[in-house]
Amino acid sequence: MTYGKVVKGTFLARPNRFIALVETGGQVETCHVKNTGRCRELLVQGAAVYLEESGNPKRKTRFDLIAVEKGERLINMDSQAPNKAAAEYLPALLPGLTLLRPETVFGSSRFDFYAEAAGEKWFVEVKGVTLEEDGVVLFPDAPTERGVKHLHELCAALEAGYRAMALFIVQMADVAYFTPNACTHPAFAQALKEAQAKGVALHAVDCLVTPSFLTARRPVEIRLP
Repeated sequence: MTYGKVVKGTFLARPNRFIALVETGGQVETCHVKNTGRCRELLVQGAAVYLEESGNPKRKTRFDLIAVEKGERLINMDSQAPNKAAAEYLPALLPGLTLLRPETVFGSSRFDFYAEAAGEKWFVEVKGVTLEEDGVVLFPDAPTERGVKHLHELCAALEAGYRAMALFIVQMADVAYFTPNACTHPAFAQALKEAQAKGVALHAVDCLVTPSFLTARRPVEIRLP
């Protein structure tokens, strides 16, 4: 996926989870943060960030904060990007793909995708991964009961005769491996192990990231605790 006009800035503060104060072009802008997660290890004062300029003059904020530099690593933190990257990458994971429909309800969950490929019917849940520690990427960065529910519902879809997949889009390049963040949310890590044991397909893929571009690139090893 490609963004429009992107400018560089310096992160100053995050008054709440929806907005950030960023210095760019010699002035301080109030920017929309396209990720309501904590992102505390990313949005630190003085960090270089990248902003997409909105073409909508009626918006309260002129810019969206979409990416951040963490040391020498560029991390996309746009929470809408993983689904777009997944839609581009899923044909590689599902040979013979004939249908890919977003936002499809099963049970009490709305999965990111429903797919049909090679005579099989799939539900796919996508998670964006922005937390990195010494080259290892982890999900979640905060407890997510919703994430646990999605894994349980994927298992229920299997029992109903569908195929099921959890796809982790790592919003950066060149990582060592992916693992669930058992320290932050043990229940999610346990649910992921149980889902794999029941037959849910687990995939992680890294991304080629530039300030104005993101695309899913190659598989990342998954290590379960």
